[in-house]
Amino acid sequence: MKYKKLGWSGLLVSELCLGAMTFGWHADEETSHKIMNKFEEYGGNFIDTANVYSEGKSEEIVGKWMKGRKREDFVVATKVRFRTGKGVNSVGLSRKHILHSVNESLRRLGLDYLDILQLHAWDPLTSLEETLGTMNYLVEEGLIRYVGLSNFRGWQIQKGVDICEKNGWEKPVSIQSQYNLIARGTEFEILPVASYNNLGVLPWSPLAGGFLTGKYESGIASAPKGTRIGESQNKEYYEKLENERVKHILDALKGVAEETGRLIGDIALNWLLNNNIVTSPIIGARNETQLVENIGATEWRLTTEQMALLNDASRLEVTYPYDQRAEDQQRRDRVI
Repeated sequence: MKYKKLGWSGLLVSELCLGAMTFGWHADEETSHKIMNKFEEYGGNFIDTANVYSEGKSEEIVGKWMKGRKREDFVVATKVRFRTGKGVNSVGLSRKHILHSVNESLRRLGLDYLDILQLHAWDPLTSLEETLGTMNYLVEEGLIRYVGLSNFRGWQIQKGVDICEKNGWEKPVSIQSQYNLIARGTEFEILPVASYNNLGVLPWSPLAGGFLTGKYESGIASAPKGTRIGESQNKEYYEKLENERVKHILDALKGVAEETGRLIGDIALNWLLNNNIVTSPIIGARNETQLVENIGATEWRLTTEQMALLNDASRLEVTYPYDQRAEDQQRRDRVI
């Protein structure tokens, strides 16, 4: 795999990030370690987990694997925000919960610092000043190296960056957002804000929970247990993907697959890799075979014509203030 700079930093990360959400859930410890071994074999150095994945088991599995390796060779990212206990303060982005969660994550991972600590989602009850001030403190104390965001809206990202610049605090280096051929709403605000602030972009669910591999074309009702959709508590979300637009996307993917001899999922992943603003799509795997199939997407590139075909098939309806009329208004008489 190739390596890319993460946002404004000098940190180099592999062009695919290994997501550890399946560890301790779809993949037991032995299988998870085999997946990580294979990822390392292909040059992967970027691992993403969270304190709530499998109730902390994911971090423990990653930590046990890391014990046999040189710490400096890997970039380990985790997250904080969601509920980790029954207590009233066992959730959110307050100073109390962040500091407690960091200590617990470090203990489970067996590490003395985190490369990236990401705010897993916005917390409407806590001011960003409290949250980002705490994150800056963690950087100064050497417990984390970089601050990351996840699932923030465009204005929330910009507000966070502005607060950090105003106070001289460590700025966010990256944003995790859902982004794939189906979920392209990210392009309206989040990607422009990321580009403006030179943030790394880490798309999660690059294959839409497996939908973009074509295996659920006959309907998610037949999704087997052991798959993300088969065991999802949000099946109503995936049911909404059974529509004409998604069918059109899958038809376009199948056409490119026949033309290239590549897997449908590889083509969907390659579409992301072809976007210069994307740093590292986060890929999950239940076994080594799935991982190797995904890594295969890094070995080639779609043509300009193939990219145009997929862009057209997946295009969203664009309305004000993102349509061409609004763009023309902003540029009127001010383009040199």
